[in-house]
Amino acid sequence: PMRGAAMHLLRQGGKRLRPMCVALAARVGTGFDRRARDLAVAAELIHDATLLHDDVVDLGDLRRGAPAARVVYGNTASIFAGDWLLVEGITRIRRTGFDDLLDRSLVVLRQMLAGEALQLAMRAKVPQGTEAYFQVVEGKTASLFRWALFAGARAGGLGEAECALLEGYGAKLGVAFQVMDDVLDLVGDHSEMGKEAFSDLREGKLTHPLMVAIERDPRLRDLLIEALAAGDATDPSLHRAVSAALRTTGAADESRALAQRLVREAVATLHALPPGRARDALADVAVSMVDRRK
Repeated sequence: PMRGAAMHLLRQGGKRLRPMCVALAARVGTGFDRRARDLAVAAELIHDATLLHDDVVDLGDLRRGAPAARVVYGNTASIFAGDWLLVEGITRIRRTGFDDLLDRSLVVLRQMLAGEALQLAMRAKVPQGTEAYFQVVEGKTASLFRWALFAGARAGGLGEAECALLEGYGAKLGVAFQVMDDVLDLVGDHSEMGKEAFSDLREGKLTHPLMVAIERDPRLRDLLIEALAAGDATDPSLHRAVSAALRTTGAADESRALAQRLVREAVATLHALPPGRARDALADVAVSMVDRRK
């Protein structure tokens, strides 16, 4: 069951953005060799491990347009599958011989756990401001993007300055990716995305567009406080009120604008790298963050 749960998720495909980042960063340097491939696979396995765990924590029923592994194989198998993929990812990092990347991966795992813990503490709460939100995003999402870009650069033989530039690109890319995820959760085409609408709100998570909306519409803040306190964030009337507030406040557009700004900043960091197809492809990856529909 553990292996079945893991392979169930891996066979669904997904965007594979993190291994793509490893591969392209390596190609900015000397190229994509066996060690870079191991690092790329490790980045995807670590990401997929978190998805298996998240679906158990959040009681998610759909993942990548299919029943979640926990639905097919059970919660216990899904948890063990996530643990297995995590160990397999770390093992692949170790066998590359890049000890610094193994150390950095452990730091990233601590950051991811800290982000998850903070998000858990904030669940069903309406915070003032977005400081804690960005702390969660930088830990949960951006940290693995940073590592993927740094790891690929290291495998490609780039110098410390180039590795740092690509790591900075990854940090911006990761935050932009999450902000757009937040937008699509509220206003995207959910039949195309392969998950339920308002899934973050159902789980008691307040995302960037919602935070912008409640800053501009105090009535929405009161409504969300009442609904979250009552544990009733699944009410369709609440979702209709949120959709209306997003339109009247322009919150979704504001979040898109933030993602676009982060992408421009990410692409700007690439200009100091050697020109070539890999650098151009990394710029395309960043632009695709704000153009994607799922």
